[in-house]
Amino acid sequence: MQDEEKIRDPLSIVPIGIINSPFTDIMGMPIQPTGARGIRGTVEIFSEYAEGLRDIEGFSHLFLIYLFHRCPSYNLMVRPFLDTTPRGVFATRAPRRPNAIGLSIVRLIEVNGSTLFIEDVDILDGTPLLDLKPYVPLFDAYPDASSGWLEHTAQGAEVFRSDERFR
Repeated sequence: MQDEEKIRDPLSIVPIGIINSPFTDIMGMPIQPTGARGIRGTVEIFSEYAEGLRDIEGFSHLFLIYLFHRCPSYNLMVRPFLDTTPRGVFATRAPRRPNAIGLSIVRLIEVNGSTLFIEDVDILDGTPLLDLKPYVPLFDAYPDASSGWLEHTAQGAEVFRSDERFR
């Protein structure tokens, strides 16, 4: 059975839910999910989108696509957390971007109605969720991928915490 097709403006993006986490301030947050192992949160999907969660409980991990709602401006050159060299914003995961869109992979713990219980959360409390997608290792893992300039600096991501540079 196919659901009724919904029409949308192709340039309009509206939140489908809210991400809840223990982080109320950008300062001191983990900078990547690897530094947030075991940190729990929830995703509250708005009721009009709850039907879209059907069959999601079989996935262990999800991509959360969200809005960096506390970053009102952007820079094309940034000094990323794990480096001292200024880099082009598109070669980083810095939150101040022309389109302030974030991406994190989290572990799905439980689904209860329209609430997702998640783990490995590196996201600010109250963050608007734009979309979510299942992580599929067969599609999403590239063992031979390269990491550019991060090849030499990414090892510190587990312990590095956010500071004032992207407020």
